[in-house]
Amino acid sequence: MTEIEPVYGAGTLLLIAAAAVAVLLFLIIKLKLHAFVALVLVSLLTAVAAGIPVADIPDALLSGFSGTLGSVALLVGFGVMVGRLLETTGGAQVLADTLIARFGEKHAPLALGVAALIFGFPIFFDAGLVVFLPIIFTVARRFGGGILRYGLPTAGAFAVMHAVVPPHPGPVAAADLMGGNIGLTLLMGVPVAVGAWFLGVHYVARYLGARYRVDVPDAVFGRMNGGRDQDADGGTGTGGGTTATATQAPPRFGTVLLILLLPLVLISLNTVVSTLVTAGTIADDAAWANALTLIGQTPIALLITVLVALAALSRGRFSMAQATSILDDSLGPICSIILITGAGGMFGGVLRASGIGSALTESLSGLGIPILLQAFFIATVLRVAQGSATVALTTTAGLISAQVAAEGLSDVKITLLVFAVAAGATVLSHVNDSGFWLVSRFFGMDVKTTLKTWTVLETTLGVAIFLIAALLWLVTG
Repeated sequence: MTEIEPVYGAGTLLLIAAAAVAVLLFLIIKLKLHAFVALVLVSLLTAVAAGIPVADIPDALLSGFSGTLGSVALLVGFGVMVGRLLETTGGAQVLADTLIARFGEKHAPLALGVAALIFGFPIFFDAGLVVFLPIIFTVARRFGGGILRYGLPTAGAFAVMHAVVPPHPGPVAAADLMGGNIGLTLLMGVPVAVGAWFLGVHYVARYLGARYRVDVPDAVFGRMNGGRDQDADGGTGTGGGTTATATQAPPRFGTVLLILLLPLVLISLNTVVSTLVTAGTIADDAAWANALTLIGQTPIALLITVLVALAALSRGRFSMAQATSILDDSLGPICSIILITGAGGMFGGVLRASGIGSALTESLSGLGIPILLQAFFIATVLRVAQGSATVALTTTAGLISAQVAAEGLSDVKITLLVFAVAAGATVLSHVNDSGFWLVSRFFGMDVKTTLKTWTVLETTLGVAIFLIAALLWLVTG
């Protein structure tokens, strides 16, 4: 749904948004109302309070909900299927053992983070996190210390790559809107992302993981227990696939690595071909190019990965009927995750539909501060107000594009502005961000703990990106 003409000024809309967040936190933290119910209720109340016409409110609610589900449900569904197959057959344990043998137990969080930085180059945040979940869970169960010790560095790595490095949509759109060079954004973005991850994620995650101990959740993949799955409530249930494979030899490391690399390769092919088509190097009606673009779409790449995983892991371990049972078991626990994430998208969508972005754009356009700081500040306000990092990136880039053109900035300076905008669009992830709920549910955290950990980590990551961009801005004159 497109934005409506704002009924109120920016100040009133900000107060409405702040009140909505406060009510939502009260319902979830104090009254213990289920997050899905609370998000839908507050979204409805916010739509009414913001002046969205009554006839348009259902569309405003469903647009944000369905839009988020459309991008998340297939990724999460196929991702946990792959994860469940790796968990059940022992493939995740094999990969974890190999990583630890190379890096050592002490450096396991670093190993997972570095691997996520590499995987995060073409893969979006949510898809990458889902693919890595079985590895995170397996390492955390083996060495202890809680899920956050291993999960936060990994999630932070995917987050920084998604925010800063093309071909992810946010930095690509920001660079294009401001007249920047996407290739230069890519070349500079990789070292900036790695440096920001070390400063804003790696060391901060070590502190947060030690301060807030969150046990490894059992609900997503289940805990292996003598061929039986331990349910989220501590009970047990028999799973045909798990029972059949409990005593079978685990797959080889090469097989596991192939399964995990397959979506990376397919999505990379899509990225390369799409870039060449846009540049005119490849004709846009070339059949082979269209085919590679199709199979490189993230949901389709993950579907292919599920099929390959079934073929590679089932041989001599379980029948197709047992495989169906394994996959069916994997989907049940994630229904709540998908619905809550969709409801988080609904809340953010209502805030966007209310016209808060347009109102803020008008009120912030005349700020008399340096353009780099202005870019960071505007993106931060938009991020906090409506939740979506991509919307904050693109809106801020469009807002300052005229000023960028008027100042005649070099490609390097424009690239640094992209990073400053990405920094502001990263900080302060909270309850109107669907990614907040994805991390909260997957890591088994309540809202208060997620605010104290993930929100803090995203903020330190955003600040680190901005500080690096500011330093390079000074160095480049």
